[in-house]
Amino acid sequence: MAEKKKPGRGKETVEQWSEEVGARQDRKLKKLAEKDQGVWFGLGMFGLVGWAIAIPTLIGTALGLWLDRIYPAGFSWTLSFLFIGVIVGCLNAWVWVKRESMHD
Repeated sequence: MAEKKKPGRGKETVEQWSEEVGARQDRKLKKLAEKDQGVWFGLGMFGLVGWAIAIPTLIGTALGLWLDRIYPAGFSWTLSFLFIGVIVGCLNAWVWVKRESMHD
């Protein structure tokens, strides 16, 4: 039986091309199987994001309460640092999620 050549593929035969496609498919399926990390991974990531936001928010609030007692001002240090803590926490969580998504 004569080997058929795939147009536009140079000297590569249909069989070689078919083997290459099969190998690529196997690699993709293997990567998909590794990527499926389940419910526990999702819950862990959810918890990580929550703590990444909660800790800076609590630190900012504590610092604001302390500054309100030490240096009273015409504005609330507590609300200011609470807001800053939330912003820092959200940026922190974004970095963690971005880092995890790069591993996929």
